[in-house]
Amino acid sequence: MNKLNWLDRSIATVSPRWAYKRLAWRNGMSVFDSGGRGRLNQGWNPSASPNEQQKRGERALIRARAQDLEHNSDIAAGILQAFDRNVVGTGIMLQAKIPHDIPGNAAGEFNKKIETLWKEYCKAGNIDITATQSLEEITEMIVRRYHVDGGIFVVKVYVKDSEYPFKLQLRSVDELNTLVQPGEGKRIVEGVELDDFNRPVAYHFKKASDGYLMNPAETVRIPAKDVIFLFKKTDPRQVREVSQLVTALPRIKDANQFIEAVSIKERVLACMSVFIKKSTPQGGVGRGVRSGGQEVDYSGVSLSPGMIGELNPGDEVQTVIPAGQASNTKEFITTLVRMIAAGLGLSYEAVSRDLSQVNYSSARQGLIEDRKLYKKLQKMIIDRVLRPVYLEFLESMYLSGKLDLPGYSQDRSRYTAHVWVPPGNTWIDPKKEADANKTALESNQDTLARICAERGEDWRDVVVQRAAEINLINELIGERSGKERETVEEEEPEDDEKDESANNAA
Repeated sequence: MNKLNWLDRSIATVSPRWAYKRLAWRNGMSVFDSGGRGRLNQGWNPSASPNEQQKRGERALIRARAQDLEHNSDIAAGILQAFDRNVVGTGIMLQAKIPHDIPGNAAGEFNKKIETLWKEYCKAGNIDITATQSLEEITEMIVRRYHVDGGIFVVKVYVKDSEYPFKLQLRSVDELNTLVQPGEGKRIVEGVELDDFNRPVAYHFKKASDGYLMNPAETVRIPAKDVIFLFKKTDPRQVREVSQLVTALPRIKDANQFIEAVSIKERVLACMSVFIKKSTPQGGVGRGVRSGGQEVDYSGVSLSPGMIGELNPGDEVQTVIPAGQASNTKEFITTLVRMIAAGLGLSYEAVSRDLSQVNYSSARQGLIEDRKLYKKLQKMIIDRVLRPVYLEFLESMYLSGKLDLPGYSQDRSRYTAHVWVPPGNTWIDPKKEADANKTALESNQDTLARICAERGEDWRDVVVQRAAEINLINELIGERSGKERETVEEEEPEDDEKDESANNAA
């Protein structure tokens, strides 16, 4: 029964019957089933405190559990690899789109120079402050930490005596100093300094004291303008991140433990072992008198294939063989993986790589839904990480003199025009997709730009390349045709020679 309020308890002291009736009527008048306080919802009493306060006590524990499964779970590894290969893939390419009417850019010279500089800048020794990761590898780490930890920090750093002074430093959310205390009118929540509008002003990180050790007693304050904090905000009051695997963690743990239990059972069943049972000793006077050899101690003994064991006199081997694990393992694991994938917005096939139960239509529909999620993540990476980094790179190259862009300081918007081309995707049956694209283009239901973007290509590059190939083919065909005509003319005799041959024949 639900707990009585103070009035019901007062009535219950006089008449328990009437107190019970009052409670029953109140439960029966509930408008929503989910809002009822009856037997079916008994024990379902979540806290109504602010969302951020609830998450604060569990955030670090959830992150630690997610990291543990990242290192020890095949299913978690499959989820992260699905995001790695589909969101980042071979890398998200930059294409500068400075208008050709700018003086000196008639043939796109500025675009080519910027793209060449950017390609060089994206190497590990130029973009990463630790000189260990290229931009593609940095992006992969960002996607991974976004899902496991819930977020990641990208800090903009400038160094001296470098061909590329602007670099990136990645910081884990574990490095935030949650023990720093507010002061001088500052409001600091979990290491994030906020203004009156709940907007981040600065981030307080632990200072590295010795190698990998972080000292929470010392803080490094970095202004928010120099930090990109990538995390998913789902509540207006939210300040910090929460692991994206939070809903899947219990199911992943259940799958790991179930597989481990089944594996142990099958290993035990596969051990062919022999136990020698001794007869109960006879003779001897008095209680507990034994004869024979030393008593066998069973503690710490385990089964191994082909082992021969010896039992104490009077002991017997009793085995417990639970039924059912091996017979329904596939169905149970499949159900768990489907639930895990659904919670993350992915299909079962994307996580498990099991394509045994799909046909062309179902596989294509699953790919379409998965790619919607991948595109959403790609857009987030582009808008919140790659675009700000590129604009800062362009500014640093102009200020350092490596880029001579006339009128850049007066009209930056014309020079910052660019697009990002994500990695392309292929379909199961290329012929069907090619026929569908051809029909869509001819009936004006689609554009070449969108079709090329689906494949990770720029339609202008495709058109220019195809025109060059067609021109070369026509040129080669024309030369060949000309040579064939010359050969025919050389082999064909003149009219005088034809007449002389005819007279000789007569």
